Amino acid sequence: MMEGSLSKWTNVMKGWQYRWFVLDENAGLLSYYTSKEKMTRGVRRGCVRLRAAVIGIDDEDDSTFTITVDHKTFHFQARDGSERERWVRALEDTITRHGRRERWSRCVPAPAHRHGDLERRISEADAYLQIMIELVNKLNIRVSELTEPHEKSRAQVILDHANAMLDNIKHSIVLLQIAKNTVNPVNGVYQGPTNPSQAHIKEDLSLRVELGAECRELPTPTLPLSPMTPLEHIDAPRQAMSLLVPDTSYSSSEGEDDFYDADEEPASQTDPGPSASRTCGAEGAPDPDSSPVDLPRTRDGEIDYDALYEDDSDSDLGSMENHGSVVTHLLSQVKIGMDLTKVVLPTFILERRSLLEMYADSFAHPDQFVKIVDQPTPRERMVQVVRWYLSSYHAGRKSQVAKKPYNPILGEVFRCHWDLDGVEPPSNGDKQEVGDGPVPWCTPDQLSFVAEQVSHHPPISAFYAEHVNKRIQFEAWVWTKSKFLGLSIGVHNIGKGTVTLLDLGEEYTLTFPNGYGRSILTVPWIELGGSVVIECVQTGHRAHVEFLTKPFYGGKKHRVTCEVFAGDKKPYYTAQGEWNTRMDGRWTESGRTEVVFDVSTMRTRRKRVAPVGRQAAHESRRVWRHVTAALRAADTDAATAAKRRLEQAQRDAAKRRLDADEPWLTQLFSPKSEEGWEYNTPLKQRLEANKGSPQRKPENAETR
Repeated sequence: MMEGSLSKWTNVMKGWQYRWFVLDENAGLLSYYTSKEKMTRGVRRGCVRLRAAVIGIDDEDDSTFTITVDHKTFHFQARDGSERERWVRALEDTITRHGRRERWSRCVPAPAHRHGDLERRISEADAYLQIMIELVNKLNIRVSELTEPHEKSRAQVILDHANAMLDNIKHSIVLLQIAKNTVNPVNGVYQGPTNPSQAHIKEDLSLRVELGAECRELPTPTLPLSPMTPLEHIDAPRQAMSLLVPDTSYSSSEGEDDFYDADEEPASQTDPGPSASRTCGAEGAPDPDSSPVDLPRTRDGEIDYDALYEDDSDSDLGSMENHGSVVTHLLSQVKIGMDLTKVVLPTFILERRSLLEMYADSFAHPDQFVKIVDQPTPRERMVQVVRWYLSSYHAGRKSQVAKKPYNPILGEVFRCHWDLDGVEPPSNGDKQEVGDGPVPWCTPDQLSFVAEQVSHHPPISAFYAEHVNKRIQFEAWVWTKSKFLGLSIGVHNIGKGTVTLLDLGEEYTLTFPNGYGRSILTVPWIELGGSVVIECVQTGHRAHVEFLTKPFYGGKKHRVTCEVFAGDKKPYYTAQGEWNTRMDGRWTESGRTEVVFDVSTMRTRRKRVAPVGRQAAHESRRVWRHVTAALRAADTDAATAAKRRLEQAQRDAAKRRLDADEPWLTQLFSPKSEEGWEYNTPLKQRLEANKGSPQRKPENAETR
């Protein structure tokens, strides 16, 4: 046994409350009491079953953790990180231990009346939700119209409680949806819990384990047990923890609006697709005769890989419960905080593009990038850097559902370029090519980009972009370090980027936020979190950006705040909003407000990429073409087979280099002497070698 004090989140009114917890590893049960004295008397406040439970932590908070089981999420808080670590490890060991004891799951038909009753309850709850939304909107308008401070403060309290009630109604609807999907799943079979009272449990402990009884001690038939039965009334020593393990986790405060985090979308009942293996064509491409999805074709009848990559109609994952056995198998191999770099993730979560191409998609608004040069003052240039930087993240995400881009293979390269607004693409006869740089065949009026996977262990990507006529370049390297967080996957982006304005001699260095794939057991969604600093040493200007993760109760997703300074303690510019929709800014001295960016009004520029047929063997789209075609054809087996062939070829090549004692040589980037990677032939170096045109000075330039 393990016992000790923790705080448990009760509800929005009571917040965190002290509780005394007892972890019974044999029973697979975490019980809690209002005090240690109540524990000795056996007055249990609630309990959490640990069989099939999932532990979750948040990288942004080192003291809290969650346990998700029985469609509920319980929130706990330790005194510090070390105490949380102790509890999390003990809980994980208990969950693993009882997972190994599971021998079978008994299937019974779903009761027919439950589905109809849940449908009715969901309709009723939705009707109440619509009424509540209207009332809250009216109340919100009323509060905004109040002018007397004291009256407005009192009204705001009422509004806050109304919003909390609105959230709880939403959460209830989600829980009802989950319950409906449980009793009426896609395959029509209800996976009911094993009821030990319906089976003959022998006294021998080993036989109990074989019967899947989770080491439960049953009470004597003459003494009925409730969850609140005192321990001293049970005829067994306390060390045996002779408590009946309930069919579901519970809390005695549930009748007092106890809060469970259900801020997720209900499980989808979409068809997970055929499970039988399909035949594959040459080199792992899906067989067109067996594919359930029509793939685009060229005039010769071959698969049009270029059209596949330009097709943005990427179907969502739907519920991860459709792939429950795969996800459960994956979770059984990992522990909280474990590095996922070498963990093979299932193919169905892959997005149809390489990570290198995802970095390129961050430049989908190329005009915002090149406008940095056109700003007349250091302040306006710094604000434009912030504007480009913050607007780049929504462009890099193709779906609301969190999917994982392909892990680039060592030596993989991706090239592309963009046209700018107001600049007509030249005809072939009039085209003036730059002849060098990342994309030698683009023009000086186009923004070009190249990326290379320079390291495999650790996984490091380096990328570079430039606009020749604007004399601006961007250079960056990122080391992605993934970590398992229980209900989430965290990706730490370690690295740095530098925007260089060649004619002005200014360099803006920046870092990157962390990424999180939340709700990996239901419908995954992406979240950014952490602090970012953008700084220009030459002008002394710097920006502090905070990507705020959603708190487990209330609050909005995807929030960002930004403050820009010029050596003073008071910022001269502030901005806030959501990185995936809109942000608003304000100049503090004048009070002038403006829209930093609004996704709904911004045009995304499609990148220009060389046809797959003309790409080199190591270029991204050519490397991953068969995996991409199989995913588009909804053929997971073919995608997995093609992916494995790529991975095996990488392992074989690495072994050959090791046997021959040959180091890996990068193509386009080289390691810096201090830290990081740099492009071998940046625009700055080429202009200096060619003795480029004289530097220009912006009009009305302000001094530092």
